[in-house]
Amino acid sequence: YLNRNREALHDPPIRTVGEKDGIFVDISIQYNDSYTSNIYSYANNIHTHEGGTHEAGFKSALTRVINDYARRNNLLKENDSNLVGDDVREGLTAIVSVRITDPQFEGQTKTKLGNSEVRSAVEQIFAEQFQIQLEEHPSIAKKIIQKSVLAARAREAARKVRELTRRKNALEVSSLPGKLADCTSRSASDSELFIVEG
Repeated sequence: YLNRNREALHDPPIRTVGEKDGIFVDISIQYNDSYTSNIYSYANNIHTHEGGTHEAGFKSALTRVINDYARRNNLLKENDSNLVGDDVREGLTAIVSVRITDPQFEGQTKTKLGNSEVRSAVEQIFAEQFQIQLEEHPSIAKKIIQKSVLAARAREAARKVRELTRRKNALEVSSLPGKLADCTSRSASDSELFIVEG
């Protein structure tokens, strides 16, 4: 439903459900062809707009499991750096829902979950089950990792362009007074250099 206007990379969505220490975790994810991520998180059916510990645990586990799987299956080269969170979340739609007995909300609007024990529960349950899903469906895993690698390359290319632009701007800054201008010609016959003492 959430990806109805986009093309999904895999169907049906990947779902992980589990319980640890009285914390019930239910997560569904699906990748699509877009370049943004949409993560909807809930605690006891209350939408946590600002995220919280459950969302942090999910993001951490997602990044770790994808990097581990990619390394083990040679989908990332040895000299490649690990994928970062933004790379693995590009094109992701996820619903992270937890049910706990004593939710502690933070923030002025109370839309951020603050229970520290929820992070480890979500991280452990999602990592274990998502790892199994990737192992059982290698074609889906390959699509997800290829999309993440493309996102990493795009991020790296954008960084290089930013650096080049900044370096170019730094070199173009003239330190001459207003009446004088730097030579713009590259031809030695058109350019003269006057050295004046005093």
